[in-house]
Amino acid sequence: MYAIIQTGGKQVRVEEGQAIYVEKLDVEAGETVTFEDVLMVGGDSFKVGAPLVEGATVTAKVEKHGRGEKIVVYKFKAKKNYRRKQGHRQPYTKVVIDKING
Repeated sequence: MYAIIQTGGKQVRVEEGQAIYVEKLDVEAGETVTFEDVLMVGGDSFKVGAPLVEGATVTAKVEKHGRGEKIVVYKFKAKKNYRRKQGHRQPYTKVVIDKING
């Protein structure tokens, strides 16, 4: 059984037992979070929402918080001596999907 959920402005296909990285959630590590924005539930038979599937939820356990790899944003204009270097590390939350309630 799988589901497509929406979190952090992104859509993610999840299955039970799968670990995923999502945009940082305001939940402590070790706690349970419930995703209620379920767009589709699939398996033997599937339900497609318009836009959300009513009554469907996905529960997951927060494993840890962290920050992703550093990316370098470098701005440059030729012949103008304009150079700007900036780094960025995006915060994330690692969650493990426990149950899909469809």
